[in-house]
Amino acid sequence: MGLITEVLTFPLAPLRGTTWVLDQLLLTAEREYYDPAPVRKALAELEQSLLDGSIDEAEFDRREDELLDRLEQLEAYQQQLRARS
Repeated sequence: MGLITEVLTFPLAPLRGTTWVLDQLLLTAEREYYDPAPVRKALAELEQSLLDGSIDEAEFDRREDELLDRLEQLEAYQQQLRARS
């Protein structure tokens, strides 16, 4: 951008700053949402609950299937990101 463009668009500077902040918030939220680490941790905690006797085999199987499905979705999303790069 040239000097004239900067001067003419100066009143929009706060809007550009707000847009940048919103973009950063969106990127951070996406990283957290698509992070497989919490799902893996939940799987480990679920297994520990089964070993402790806190839950029965049927509950373990149901929740494990949900978590494995979520993990599969996250890994597919990450593969799509790598394919785009």
